[in-house]
Amino acid sequence: MRSDIVKKGVARAPQRALFKALGFLDEELDKPLIGVAVAESEIVPGHAHLGIIARAVADGVRSAGGTPIRFPIIGVCDGIAMGHDGMRYSLVTRELIADSIECMAMAHGFDALVCIPNCDKVVPGMLMGTARVNLPTVFVSGGPMLAGRRNGKPLTLSSMFEAVGAVSAGKMSETELAELEEAACPGCGSCAGMFTANSMNCVTEALGMALPGNGTIPAIMAERIRFAKRTGMLILDVLRKDVRPRDVLTEKAFLNALALDMALGCSTNTALHLPAIAHAAGARFANFSALVNCVSAETPNLCRLAPAGQAVIEDLHAAGGVSAVLAELAKKNLIDPSAPTIYGSLADGLKGAVNRNARVIRPIDEPFSATGGLAALAGNIAPDGCVVKQSAVAPSMLKHEGPARIFDSEEAAFENIMEGKIKAKDVIVIRYEGPCGGPGMKEMLGPTAALAGMGLDDKVALVTDGRFSGATRGAAIGHVSPEAARGGAIGLLKDGDVIAIDVVNRSINVRLSAEELAERKSKWTPPSPKNVDPQSYLYRYAQQVSSASTGAVFE
Repeated sequence: MRSDIVKKGVARAPQRALFKALGFLDEELDKPLIGVAVAESEIVPGHAHLGIIARAVADGVRSAGGTPIRFPIIGVCDGIAMGHDGMRYSLVTRELIADSIECMAMAHGFDALVCIPNCDKVVPGMLMGTARVNLPTVFVSGGPMLAGRRNGKPLTLSSMFEAVGAVSAGKMSETELAELEEAACPGCGSCAGMFTANSMNCVTEALGMALPGNGTIPAIMAERIRFAKRTGMLILDVLRKDVRPRDVLTEKAFLNALALDMALGCSTNTALHLPAIAHAAGARFANFSALVNCVSAETPNLCRLAPAGQAVIEDLHAAGGVSAVLAELAKKNLIDPSAPTIYGSLADGLKGAVNRNARVIRPIDEPFSATGGLAALAGNIAPDGCVVKQSAVAPSMLKHEGPARIFDSEEAAFENIMEGKIKAKDVIVIRYEGPCGGPGMKEMLGPTAALAGMGLDDKVALVTDGRFSGATRGAAIGHVSPEAARGGAIGLLKDGDVIAIDVVNRSINVRLSAEELAERKSKWTPPSPKNVDPQSYLYRYAQQVSSASTGAVFE
């Protein structure tokens, strides 16, 4: 066993003494040491209950003959960090989490790992870290939050952000806002829509790194605890068979994940995280944007979950979960069931899969749309591409042309939106918020939700080198690459420039000649760095991070 390097032989007597200081018996040290990486905290609703999940995993590990050893992982709550400087610290934690997994696993000689994430960057960060160390690993998420309810309608976190815009527009009273505030988030779990956390937990199933059910079993259900125990038991089998992340995270796995992504209508953040995970696993793709469009063109959108529709993750679970969606895709050979997983092949996970609600999971021959939930656009504004959640765009906005309203920060744009200064047909441009320019590539849920709350989400587009929450709906186009801080054309735009967006034909352009853009570029000078302490992690991040088009990984 790999753990022999910390527990066997005369030379390891000091290490054994330290294990015994922790209360371990010789009998426990004779068994495989299973590291349990858990992102429990008291600040993230999706993580508040992960101690319960970790105890269930540990029970499963012990019952199967292993010794579980728990260690902590950080996580940022994007909802709490949203709309202020704290959002700079969201995406950047992905690299810290990956580094933490590597450091803890390698330093302590674990034989295998069970990873317990739930929200946003924690899932891809753990996947990246485990792909690096390549020890036998299984994932189990904390599960989604139940939706809130008011007047018989489901509520999610995005309902709250949109309500802020509705209050500003005089469409909702502050009393109603307070009532929503009490009801929208009823308990622990990752927020109830097809936002980034749930997108990534569902995608982890398609990647083959978790058992079926990982993405959809609600956090509060006893089924989730039983699921965690089964995962703890499974890791001993994975260890015995020596199945490793790089055996599973193959090109087949990423193509399956993208197909599921398109069918579910996942967050645009998956287009940032999947290439980063692939990079860590050694399964690199030359042009991920082109791959997104290729898979989207072939894969129908089968689900319209919040924010694109009224259904929430608990509805998807009741309808058959991720396995039912994958089974629909398999009918048209849109996934490869032979892809290896930590429990066998993907086909093994689809046995018995049933679509129990055709209104939530459309049959493959009756999709919501013939193409997938995401689209990558390109043009003179974004030569290296950008991304939009097309399944959450009003049909009238799939083609849109209008004057640019330029803002060099999210805060400036949000202030103008809340003051009613944005008009129908405008194209809001928020720049210098990319991975380097932010630094940290902030999410823009505040501005997009305010537009939706004001009833402008089907009249106004938003283009940014930053990114969007999975809770965003509307013509929200992010990840524009190259970003403004690195000389991208988005930094050359001026108020009034006419921007033409064509999601159908995958293009985004400013109505300017190449000569005019070149003239502006010759006069462009890099902006002064934002107020970031040179000793801070943000400063170091900005120096090392690559373009969003390559997953914003460290160079």
